[in-house]
Amino acid sequence: MKKKDLYSKEQRVHQDGTKIYSAHSVTQIAYSTDPRDFGQVATSVPCQAACPAKTNIPGYIRCINEKRYGRAYELNRGANILPGVLGRICSRPCEAACRHGEPDNGESVGICHLKRSCADHKSPMHRILEGLYAPTGKNVAVIGAGPAGLAAAHDLAILGHKAVIYEAWEKPGGMLMYGIPEFRLPRELLMTEINNILRLGVELKTGRTIGKDFTLDDLRNKYDAVVVAAGCTRPRTLGVDGEDLENLYHGLDFMGMINAGEKPYVGDRVVVIGAGFTAVDCARSAIRLGATDVKINIRKTLEYMRIDETEKHEAQFEGIVTHTLVQPSKILGKDGKVTGIEFTRTRLETIDEPPYRVSVPIEDSQFCVPCDSVIAALGQSPDPGVLTEKLEGLDREGNTTPMDGVFAAGDFVTGASDVISAIAGGRKAALAADVFLTGLERKKQVVRLESYATTDRPRSYDFIRKVPMPTIDMEDRLAEATNEVETGYDDEQAHEESKRCYLCNLKYEIDPLRCIYCSACIDVAPKDCIKMVEAIPVNANGTYGEYQESSQWDQVTSITIDNDACIRCGQCYAACPMDCISVTKTEFIEMDVDE
Repeated sequence: MKKKDLYSKEQRVHQDGTKIYSAHSVTQIAYSTDPRDFGQVATSVPCQAACPAKTNIPGYIRCINEKRYGRAYELNRGANILPGVLGRICSRPCEAACRHGEPDNGESVGICHLKRSCADHKSPMHRILEGLYAPTGKNVAVIGAGPAGLAAAHDLAILGHKAVIYEAWEKPGGMLMYGIPEFRLPRELLMTEINNILRLGVELKTGRTIGKDFTLDDLRNKYDAVVVAAGCTRPRTLGVDGEDLENLYHGLDFMGMINAGEKPYVGDRVVVIGAGFTAVDCARSAIRLGATDVKINIRKTLEYMRIDETEKHEAQFEGIVTHTLVQPSKILGKDGKVTGIEFTRTRLETIDEPPYRVSVPIEDSQFCVPCDSVIAALGQSPDPGVLTEKLEGLDREGNTTPMDGVFAAGDFVTGASDVISAIAGGRKAALAADVFLTGLERKKQVVRLESYATTDRPRSYDFIRKVPMPTIDMEDRLAEATNEVETGYDDEQAHEESKRCYLCNLKYEIDPLRCIYCSACIDVAPKDCIKMVEAIPVNANGTYGEYQESSQWDQVTSITIDNDACIRCGQCYAACPMDCISVTKTEFIEMDVDE
């Protein structure tokens, strides 16, 4: 471990109390692999810990606050490869973890909207930075040009390898190109960010299908390594009678037709089955095809839908109704075409293991709904073809397969998930391939520690309401099906929303050797985040355990700041008469391993 001591308060103060220099004048940076530092960042910076790609969220939000959009874009791109894309369609696990969204703290910060802002507002002359390694002379084939494949190819190119992507469809992007409607993700933006990857020398071969145009063995013989990122392309079926009728579509096929420029027939009355993003995308797309009565039907209740509140709101605004506690039992038809659907009512039942609440059909509760088309958006699974057979037994944690030199990533490994998880998986597979190709571990995760002055964020920022995302009106949505619904924050809106971030990457610490136990910090703290403790145990993995608090002064061994609850208001720092509170900026980063 390389870890230099940061300047302590004693280094800044003579014994007689005369200050030698201020905390603002000297900055020291250290890099730590200590489990206690990893544990602290994971719990104290929950947004970064929740992001599968470990994006430095407080860091880029701070840059937006300072209107350094280019730097904010680079902090994003260094982790998640496609900032402008993810700023529109990310599943936002970071926002679910945001401390601002905890009880009594208001709504979570609009992290995803701010990610989009750094892409929208960076200078048109912005220069993308890449830390390129020397060429290795190694060639790697990547199967699939979806998020996982693109991320793997990008990182392999950065590491000095020649990456060649084989893509079955006509264009790159995978589900980004064919599974998400253009009114949520403009194709020009998508291609710009894809081209930023291809410009590194990544070769793209489209219209090339595994099992038809080449085999896995062909690639193994031709390349030094192979990364399989074939995604999930096989739609899940309803498994009921009538599923072969005309005008019944599977969600992925339906969106693929629309994104290829086709206009599938939907009629006036459309029934959509499914509780995820694809179901909502299909329903909203049906509205744009002229349907007047579109309903989403789910087995559970609204809170179990696998979408965020924004998507629920937009669907409702566009006139889409969601029916809960129903499941399809038969597709009705005449002359080979859909005429209706039979549903069975369900109820929720509690069980003792995940998912804890399951839907159970209610006997003799069937009813029929007339409709002109049905869209079954139940998700996808990996195609059970030659790849699945050959790679059976792959290590889903390490992205390795039973075949030497073959690695796997993304939805092909995990099943249908989300874009940010696929990108994280692709990058992980690239690192595993790099170790195989070079015999060296050239990248590692560390915690970066930087001495810092107290936050300059006023307490009043805590009470700023979340800035809503501006959208176009209904007339403009229907005027052109590809019109982007969300228009993004303008400069001032982005700046206002950025103020709300607590800057959880700032760690406040009390020096127990200088503390006089006056409790001034406790008195001014707006949250219960400063504790009197008698012990702080260390867990088996090296991280700190739960504080053992005490209200008895004769048992108190120190006064400690609980950074899991701290909102970084700086009140304690200002109130301390002994100048014994220090601030350190902490963040996960990826860095080169020393030779």
